[in-house]
Amino acid sequence: MKLRVDLLPHGGYSDTVLVVDILRATTTAVAYLERGASALLLTRSPDVALALRDTTNAEGHTVRNERYLLGGERGGLPIPGFDFGNSPVEAAGQNFTQREVVMNTTNGTGAAHIAATSGKHVLLASLVNAHAAARRARALAVEEIAIVCAGTDERVSLEDVYAAGVLAEYLLAMGEFTIDDGARIALTLRRNLGNPLEALSSSSHGVYLERLGLGDDVRWAARISESTIVPTLEAQQTREGVLRFVAG
Repeated sequence: MKLRVDLLPHGGYSDTVLVVDILRATTTAVAYLERGASALLLTRSPDVALALRDTTNAEGHTVRNERYLLGGERGGLPIPGFDFGNSPVEAAGQNFTQREVVMNTTNGTGAAHIAATSGKHVLLASLVNAHAAARRARALAVEEIAIVCAGTDERVSLEDVYAAGVLAEYLLAMGEFTIDDGARIALTLRRNLGNPLEALSSSSHGVYLERLGLGDDVRWAARISESTIVPTLEAQQTREGVLRFVAG
């Protein structure tokens, strides 16, 4: 079995993919499902998300589909017209029972779309669900597990690489893998930093979120393996530009 870590999304995934965007999309995704959301719909753009929720009737009036709630951000801040930002702390305080959450974020949702282009199985992984996500990936994979770091604005992010190292540690404890240089880098970073909160809070994006007053999200995302929920891409996708994930 091969273990691959991409420090940024590159594509060309043929088997099982773990998409990682610790601050904050994949962490928030777990929180939505924990709070009862029946599905997560990850869109290619904010416009696609808005079009799912808001339609125009014959009289030209906007009609809102109450089945959907929109969550997302640009530059760390909520997207205008969306119901929520991209905060796991905010999500954890809500009840999403019988609702579907439509997500669009700066980095994480785009990484998921790249992974879904060719990946056989696509999972959303974070520190919060790291052990469960690693177990699920190991059960599904036949030839290769790829851990894909979303990064920040097309640049490598310390927090995602650190989380990839945590996932790689769990996977290596489950069996034999041939690892690539990306996995070696992630494992080295994980072993050198050690403490997850230190890694996340010292990262450039962690510092940025703290300055925005979102430090509680950083601390939430630093918890390891407190959830057994793994957002899993459904095999059948019915809408262009939309990926449907359910609790796995």
